[in-house]
Order: sequence, then C-alpha cells, then structure tokens
Amino acid sequence: MMNNKTLFLVEVAIFAALALLLDFVSGAIMGRFWPQGGSISLAMVPVFLMAFRWGIKGGVLTGVLLGGLQIITGAIPYHFASWIIDYFLAFGVVGFAGVYVNKINVSLREGNHSKANFYIVSGVLLGSFLRFLCHFASGIILYGEYAPPGQPVALYSLVYNGTYMLGCFVLSAIIVAMLYSTARNVLMRKAY
Repeated sequence: MMNNKTLFLVEVAIFAALALLLDFVSGAIMGRFWPQGGSISLAMVPVFLMAFRWGIKGGVLTGVLLGGLQIITGAIPYHFASWIIDYFLAFGVVGFAGVYVNKINVSLREGNHSKANFYIVSGVLLGSFLRFLCHFASGIILYGEYAPPGQPVALYSLVYNGTYMLGCFVLSAIIVAMLYSTARNVLMRKAY
C-alpha cells in the first residue's frame, strides 16, 4: 500500500499528464482561433480535480507541472516572461480552487449536492479568474503591440483573453460538476 506522500506525487504526475492530453485533444478539435495562443481547452479539468482532491497544494503543483509539460512539448512563447506568466503561473494559480476542498467534501458527505455544486463552481470560477488575470497581465505587458490601432491595450487583452477563458470556465464548471455528481466516491480523497 502506498503512503500518502507517494500517492500524492503519483496523482500529481498522472493528472498533469491527463491535463496535457486533454489540451492536445481540445486543440485538435477546437483549433487555434486566437493568433497569439489561447484556446477553449479542457486542460484545467484535471487541475481542478486535484485541487478538490488534495487542496491548494495538489492543484498548484499539478498546474505548474502542466505548464512545464506544455513548454517541453512545443509551446513557443513570444517572450521568456511568457513562459513564467502564461504557463507556470497561469496554470499554477488554477490550483487555488482548492480553498473549497473542505466545503465540497463536507457538503458531499452530508448529501447536500446543490451546496457541493455551488462550491465546485465557485472553485472553478476562482481558478479560472486567477488564470485569466495572468493572461490579461501578460497581454498588456507582452502582447500590447498586437492591439488594433487606437484600441487601448487593456481592452484588447480583456477581449482577447476573456473570450477563450470564459469558454474554459463554463466548460470546466459543467464537466467537473458532472463528474462529482456521477463519480464523487472515486474523486473524493479517503484516508488511506
């Protein structure tokens, strides 16, 4: 039987790899509609699952590993700072959804599924919003030159990053809530 630390590290690696695979599949299906990167992807779903399973530490570590895997497998950033902001930081902060781990688990144990769904969606919103803020800042700092003439750089970054991040949030919230409604016994961490 694995101890908790080993199990934690194994799950981080597996869920980060699953997130990368989902990102590849999403990219193949959805294509890249945004010329400087970004797409509606399912990559955040495994990060949210780890955040709701192991808390902030599990979610952040899974997200940071995902960002690194994306770089290793061919993400070509415009600027070195983009590696940090758009990959490591942006996917790492998704793990802060784990602040809701205890509220989700308590709600599920009490059989209050609507309350659990509220906390799940709240966590997905928090993680998605924090990721959006990273891309928004990067858009202003690093990609402002792509703004159409006369358009404020902040508005350009808001629209550019907001369009795909809104789609990522909605898709992730639906999928994670559905997974917890159908497979909560598998997804909830038990004492080992």
